[in-house]
Amino acid sequence: MFYAAGATRRVAPAVNNGEFVESRILQLISALRASGVRISLAESAESFSAVDLMGIQDREQFRLSLRATLIKDARDIPTFDKLFPLFFGSGQPPMMGGNLSENLTPEEAQMLAQALREYAENLRNRMERLMSGQPLSREELEQLGQMVGLNQLDDIRYQDWLRQRMERALAFPEVREALRELMQQLAEMGMTPDRLQQMRELIQQNMAGMQQQLNQFAGERLAENLSERPPGESADSLLNRPFEALTDADKKALQREVQRLAAALRTRIALRQKRAKNGQLDAKATIRANLKHGGVPLEIRHRDRLRKPRIVVLCDISTSMRFCSELMLTFLYTLQGQVSKTHAFAFIDHLEYISADFSIADGNQAIRGVLRRMPAGSYNTDLGYSLKNYTDSYFDTLNGQTTLLIVGDGRNNYNDPRIDLFQKMTRRAARTVWMTPEPPSLWGTGDSDMPAYVPLCDNILQVRTLADLAAAVDRLLTV
Repeated sequence: MFYAAGATRRVAPAVNNGEFVESRILQLISALRASGVRISLAESAESFSAVDLMGIQDREQFRLSLRATLIKDARDIPTFDKLFPLFFGSGQPPMMGGNLSENLTPEEAQMLAQALREYAENLRNRMERLMSGQPLSREELEQLGQMVGLNQLDDIRYQDWLRQRMERALAFPEVREALRELMQQLAEMGMTPDRLQQMRELIQQNMAGMQQQLNQFAGERLAENLSERPPGESADSLLNRPFEALTDADKKALQREVQRLAAALRTRIALRQKRAKNGQLDAKATIRANLKHGGVPLEIRHRDRLRKPRIVVLCDISTSMRFCSELMLTFLYTLQGQVSKTHAFAFIDHLEYISADFSIADGNQAIRGVLRRMPAGSYNTDLGYSLKNYTDSYFDTLNGQTTLLIVGDGRNNYNDPRIDLFQKMTRRAARTVWMTPEPPSLWGTGDSDMPAYVPLCDNILQVRTLADLAAAVDRLLTV
């Protein structure tokens, strides 16, 4: 018997259906081909013959039958081993720990209910879901997948990244913290240490089971999308890979790529600014310049339309935004010549002025110095306090010719977002642009304050990839 991704029980009738199995085998073959595995029509036919001969009741024999007929190069075995369970399940349902309420005495259940009443309804519902050991339904998984953009991707390397995004959409970090607080509260109310430990272990098992379910669903959907990719079409390049899905090796490669992109962008912007010097004909200046020629217009004058932008940028360099902001700072360092004045700031739980770092010759060294000076932490972002730092000490860097740029995800660790200060800043600036890697579907989830900031901005630019970031910078510096 197999288990489909997201299933809460055995799905033997679906798997025993011959059409279903044939369809999944065809999808597996398409996904293998899209991943670079060479499979001929004859080998595809042999795989169906092998399955007819060996059957599907024994999952391991079924897997080996397909691998033996479809894979002829040992280098392709890891690809097969990765894709097979995404189409035919892992062989096990989500490992949920069980329902906590079944083991509690009436007094303990009343104690738990009383403690849970203090939490917000949405958070309380998620905590109760983990305590009951109820897996996510297929409909809930589909909704989550749509929220995080799962249907738009077809690269298996995104599986862990998408699972993390779905966990964030389910407020996993906030639920973990709330459960720790709940355990402390129950201990103060008199619940025994043994019972508390039993509760912790069961909740951890249920959370691990839900994570397993999310991971399997993400992998299954990515594999299905991969199977629909036309033969010979390559996966997205590194430039189009979401920041959160990058490996350490990918990040090193992108850090080299951003230098090339920034140089090309600098040349394009400089050329555009040079052309902008020759705007409309300036009749008055032309007449004045040609008085010496008796008014004959031998020397034409144009209005000077060159307006290099002035920028104030606040970059979130907390853990979730660190790499995106690092690339943004690299762009700004490289493009200094195309900007009239840049006042750059970095923040996590406080704000620091970092423009002075940009005065040294080596941009990479400058940015590394900023990152070393402000090490990332967990759940310590405080944008509201950073806005107060800015308005208290640096507010005069804003004026009617300045673009205010925020690079961040709007997550504030449940601190005061200080919308009043942000509104004061946007009123003083010529325009306000916010760059964020998070899609609108995640705004307002968990500790996100984006819905409060969005109405005060002139432009919201989503920058999930280096290609997005380069396009956003180009748009920012368009005169």
